[in-house]
Amino acid sequence: MKSQSFQKPMDEREKLRRFRELDDAFAEALRSLDNPSQAAKIPTGPPVRSLADLEAEETQRVEEEANRRFEERLRTLMQEYSLQPEDVARLLETLKSQGRVA
Repeated sequence: MKSQSFQKPMDEREKLRRFRELDDAFAEALRSLDNPSQAAKIPTGPPVRSLADLEAEETQRVEEEANRRFEERLRTLMQEYSLQPEDVARLLETLKSQGRVA
């Protein structure tokens, strides 16, 4: 058989104590609304980011990866053709002056 547990009825003092706790909590919440800088810190999840922010981050990540691959390929070519950074800089300046590189 299931045992049934009966809750003991609250006496007036207990009711009054619980009411005061609830009243105090409500008053604190109202005070925090009046002065948000003093509000209790409530843990929340990570901040919500807009779709535009997410797309901008993805674009930046893709660009950084492309730059990394370009630099890696450039270093490989420089090593393969025994070019010094000064030689490559001079080549780029020449190409720019000819209008071939933006």
